[in-house]
Amino acid sequence: MSRIFKLLLFLIFVGAIGLIGYAYVGPFFGADFSAPQDEVRVPVTLDAN
Repeated sequence: MSRIFKLLLFLIFVGAIGLIGYAYVGPFFGADFSAPQDEVRVPVTLDAN
């Protein structure tokens, strides 16, 4: 049981390091993490009586 717990913690740690590394290095390999910059206009009908 202790081995499984240690393995799980190790995998979580390695996954977190990999995710952080991808966040920093990803833009150099063409990954775009920026939000879309499109303006959205939607008409709204207010029913105030």
